[in-house]
Amino acid sequence: MYPLRRNRRLRANEAIRSLVRETIITPNDFLVPLFVVEGKGIKEEIASMPNYYRYSLDLLENEVKELWKLGLKSVLLFVKVPDNLKDNKGTEALNPNGLMQRAIKTVKNSCPDMLVMTDVALDPYSSYGHDGIVENGMIINDETADVLAEMSVSHAEAGANFVAPSDMMDGRILSIREALEDANFLNTGIMSYSAKYASAFYGPFRDALDSAPVNMVEVPKDKKTYQMDFANRFEAIRETEMDIDEGADIVMVKPGIAYLDIVREIKNEVDVPVAAYQVSGEYAMIKAVSEKGWLDHDAVMLEQLTAIKRSGADIIASYFAKDVVKLLY
Repeated sequence: MYPLRRNRRLRANEAIRSLVRETIITPNDFLVPLFVVEGKGIKEEIASMPNYYRYSLDLLENEVKELWKLGLKSVLLFVKVPDNLKDNKGTEALNPNGLMQRAIKTVKNSCPDMLVMTDVALDPYSSYGHDGIVENGMIINDETADVLAEMSVSHAEAGANFVAPSDMMDGRILSIREALEDANFLNTGIMSYSAKYASAFYGPFRDALDSAPVNMVEVPKDKKTYQMDFANRFEAIRETEMDIDEGADIVMVKPGIAYLDIVREIKNEVDVPVAAYQVSGEYAMIKAVSEKGWLDHDAVMLEQLTAIKRSGADIIASYFAKDVVKLLY
């Protein structure tokens, strides 16, 4: 007896495969990370992230306009702070004329409709490379959360649409939400890095911002006391639900590909948009292996991004955003 259903009928050619495809990548899926530096005329390739760059403010304008033409409507800003402006308390983060604040204004002036999200953490500003204030060999939580709240208000004043706390301090979402409300930034959103794991995939990003923890006896050698243990699953759900209760509008899982099970778990549990961050190490791995000729760059890129969306991510932060949009559209 022949099978009445032959599933291969729906795979017979590209036309039918496209017609029944369940997961479609579009420009609207992406949040584009951008690295900003002081200076003029700077478009500086990041050695460990081939074909990705740091931009000075004047060239940031050009990049933002190009993104908009490609249909990419949201950016996530990071700044590389000069060493002489770093200290233990992240003082420069609160400078109303700081690099982040000027970067926000630059994006908004060059492309007013671009959605601007900003990184909120102390590591780019910290002389120790940590996301919080170091005291007696520990990262202190509550004082750090207070600074993050001030930092968020400063970003909102500069014109940010969303702040994106990536620090993993306890209670910082509530502190930020209350500070934004008190300052009358009622419509400024929060995208919380709710399930951010202590991952080995962040190395190239730390190169990009020169924000790795310093090797000093009196300073924690890594971020494992505040970022999540990568062996844990249910903890991610608890962290995420707490952030939503404290006022997060969007929640994020980071990294991406190695944590797709967590993306799906959280998507099944919450009723707010879920973001996933395909991080620098995941980007660099594809670049490196394709340079060797061992895998097809574009095919693997598309497969991974599709997998992230298929897992339940509503938003994908990815260094491949421009590449994949140019490939598909």
